[in-house]
Amino acid sequence: MRVMVRPTTAVTVVYVAAIFLSTMDTTIVNVALPAIGDAFSIPSTSVDSITISFLVSLAVFIPASGWLADRFGGKRVLMTAIAVFTAASALCGSASSLGELVAYRILQGLGGGMLAPVGMAMVLRSFAPAERVRALSMITIATAVAPTLGPTLGGLLVTNLSWRWVFFVNLPVGVCALVFGLLFVRDLGERRAERFDAAGFVLSAAGLALLVFGISEGPDQGWDAVPVLVGMVAGAALLAAMVVVELRRRAPMIDVRLFRDRCFRSSTAVMTSVSVAFLGAVYTVSLLLQDGRDLSPLVTGLTILPQAVGVMLGSQLASRVLYPRFGPRAVMTGGVAGTSLFVALLATVGSGTSLWGVGLLLHCMGFCVGLVFVSTQAAAFATIPQASSSRASTIFNVGRRLGGALGIAAETTAMVLAGAGGPVAGGGAGTRPYQVAFLVVAVINLLALWPALAVRNADAATTMPPLPQRSAKPAAGKG
Repeated sequence: MRVMVRPTTAVTVVYVAAIFLSTMDTTIVNVALPAIGDAFSIPSTSVDSITISFLVSLAVFIPASGWLADRFGGKRVLMTAIAVFTAASALCGSASSLGELVAYRILQGLGGGMLAPVGMAMVLRSFAPAERVRALSMITIATAVAPTLGPTLGGLLVTNLSWRWVFFVNLPVGVCALVFGLLFVRDLGERRAERFDAAGFVLSAAGLALLVFGISEGPDQGWDAVPVLVGMVAGAALLAAMVVVELRRRAPMIDVRLFRDRCFRSSTAVMTSVSVAFLGAVYTVSLLLQDGRDLSPLVTGLTILPQAVGVMLGSQLASRVLYPRFGPRAVMTGGVAGTSLFVALLATVGSGTSLWGVGLLLHCMGFCVGLVFVSTQAAAFATIPQASSSRASTIFNVGRRLGGALGIAAETTAMVLAGAGGPVAGGGAGTRPYQVAFLVVAVINLLALWPALAVRNADAATTMPPLPQRSAKPAAGKG
């Protein structure tokens, strides 16, 4: 008997699985770095290339994802990306040297760089605007749970099995997503792409790669280190040149003209800023609990888990009630303000603070983040033509990736400048670096209020599904 799966359900399931894998992989590997260094008999200062190579590879291949989806079809590119990512995960787990592992991580980044933009573009094309907000609320769950689950699962796998399993764990999910996608995801008849914009690709890929390298290495090497300065300055210069070049192209690789759309421009800015606060706060809480309070990865993960539950609740409430009733402007603004408030309150966490209290603050923060994630993803593409959805999704995901990298870099730098370096030792002085870090990203996140207030509900009206009407009470029967 043939199993029937709705096309919208199929593409959502595959995209959720894909985004879960690529997002979790940015956090699960960090826990295994010391074990990898021991296995290959190399100093801890050398293993960060495993993380940096993946992040840089992501940045290189994200720009081409939109063109590839338009040229070869979303399904084909998405299935290829999942296959490459899954195969590279198996190779990473079987690596016999640091050089091999770094090479396989670059291959993994090739697949991961295409997963999010192409999958999101397929979701946008599969759902009518009024239906997208519900679908995106499910996707938000994956982006929230994955970075929370990563450190906990990574710690358990390294402790009870080996570091190789932080890569092997991707295989069952990747294989299932690939088989399911091949069976049930349909091609959507995407338009044929224009000629490949080689200049745009080179400038955007090189610029993003250098910028991500500089941002990632700045906290470790120091922001005045020559490699960091070269990466930041050269990356910014190449991206500036890319903007100039792409504005002159009829069919650019990175369509910067999309930023003329107020809804897309404002929503992308809000998503980037909140990604700074969200991933930065989760990263700092993990350090505070493990390094500062000497808790195990399992206890740390369980303490952070309420944050993911908060995102789930916030995203569902936003998609079902708040977004349809109040529109994106109010939901974004409230979510941004609430996120900054609860991140700032995390600065009150000390060595004696109850873990229940920490979990409650993270839960509330996650709830507010869920409001922002759903409303930004729904509103960003409200007025974007379907033919431009792939390129718009590419830009949106670049912003989200850069936001996450900036969040971790900002938190790390703030902790270093505030004197981090030792465990929390029974007093407020030991918690000060973490408190400063929370306050820094809370303030950075407040900058998102400006673009949030610039969003107009009228622009996103097509994405606001009507609320269900209550049935009228039947008239009383006559006696």
